[in-house]
Amino acid sequence: MDAFTAGLLQRIRATESDLTRARDEGDDFLVEVEQGELDDLRRLAAEHGVEVGVLNA
Repeated sequence: MDAFTAGLLQRIRATESDLTRARDEGDDFLVEVEQGELDDLRRLAAEHGVEVGVLNA
């Protein structure tokens, strides 16, 4: 795995974790921000052929 792929997957995992925390805390604004970031990261992964799957349930 190259550095780009590893870094991207790490950012996705961190964002998923932040999204879960925001949901747990009931912070609707932060949920929207984190979901937008996650969508962008997943789109970037798809554009570069990085398979994401489900990293954090």
